[in-house]
Formats: sequence, structure tokens, C-alpha cells
Amino acid sequence: MNPTLRLRRVTVAATAALVLPLALAACSDSDKDSDSGKKDNAAASSPKEKDTPSADASTADQPFGPACSSVPKDGAGSFDGMAKDPVATAASHNPALSTLVTAVKKAGLVDTLNSAENITVFAPTNDAFAKIPKADLDKVLADKKQLTKILTYHVVGQKLTPKQLEKGSYETLEKSKLTTAGSGESYQVNNASKVVCGNVPTANATVYIVDTVLMPKM
Repeated sequence: MNPTLRLRRVTVAATAALVLPLALAACSDSDKDSDSGKKDNAAASSPKEKDTPSADASTADQPFGPACSSVPKDGAGSFDGMAKDPVATAASHNPALSTLVTAVKKAGLVDTLNSAENITVFAPTNDAFAKIPKADLDKVLADKKQLTKILTYHVVGQKLTPKQLEKGSYETLEKSKLTTAGSGESYQVNNASKVVCGNVPTANATVYIVDTVLMPKM
């Protein structure tokens, strides 16, 4: 074989031996970069665990109870609307509390309730007042002193959370105490009056709508 031709073949083979490992290494690095990029993209698109809201965070401070479904979805009588007004004004926008509003006006307590700060009101529905014989209810509505005593017994001088209602005894504006008990979305006041729509916010009070009028000792 021609010596020159033999030298060329040796040179080509040596060059190939050097180029092939370099090419394979380059491909390997490229694949690693690609895999790394995919992992980075996957990490960026996956939400961090701490950014995911807890399941019950959105409902912790919401009104609850079967009667809440009858509250208007918008306007002054809605939950959002009531939250903007002081408690006596807010109650006047709820048709289910019209008897209570009439009683509050007769007792001259509108300004007292609207100007109070951070109170809880247990608000009897119209059906709650209807449990009282009409003659007796008319007599109470005509007696301002007795009416005031009954209505102020429904007011506690602090905002109560559902958690605080689980087992508690609280002094009212009438100066005697009422008791609460329950859990979840089921609560009773004085072991007799059920909360039918609770944790309703107003500008200065938290309202628990109840199905029975609370009666202090006369």
C-alpha cells in the first residue's frame, strides 16, 4: 500500500476516535439540560403547598343555619347590606324581624342599639313572637318598662363567635345572664331557643337569629 494513503487512513481513524466521544458527551449534556428544564418548568407550574388555601378557611366566618337561605341575595337586606348598617337599622331591612323592629321602636331602643359597640344580639323572628299569645304580646308591647327588660335581655355586651357559643354564660344588658350551648351549626340559648341563622355581621354587632323569645326573670 502507498505509504501516503496509509498515513491518511490512520489520521482519519484517529480523528473519528476523538470526535465521536466529544459528540456523545455533547448530546448527553444537552439531554441533561433538557431534563433539567422540564423539571424547572414543572416546579414552576406546580402550586406550592403553602399557597393552597385550607378547605375550611373560606367558610369560617360565614353566616350559617337553615333560615339564612331566606335572606335576600343582594340589597340592604342581604348579608353584605346588613354588614354596612348598625344593628337596629340592619334588622329593619329583614322582613322576618319586623315584629322585633316594632318592639325596639316602641321601647325607644333604636339609638341605644345603633350606637353600641361590639355587641351580640339574639334576634327573635316574627314566628318566635307569634308563639306568645296575642293578648300577652299586646300587653308587653304596651308596657315600655317590661318590653325594655325583655329586649335588653337579648343583648350581650361583646361580640360572640360560634366557638364561644359552644358552652357559655354571658351577662346581658338587662344585667342577668343567658346561657348558650351547641357545636357546628347547631346552637341553643337557655336550652330552649334555637339559632336558625347565626353569625350575621352588622356594622356594630353580631346577630344570631333565634326561633323563641328569651324571657328574663320578672
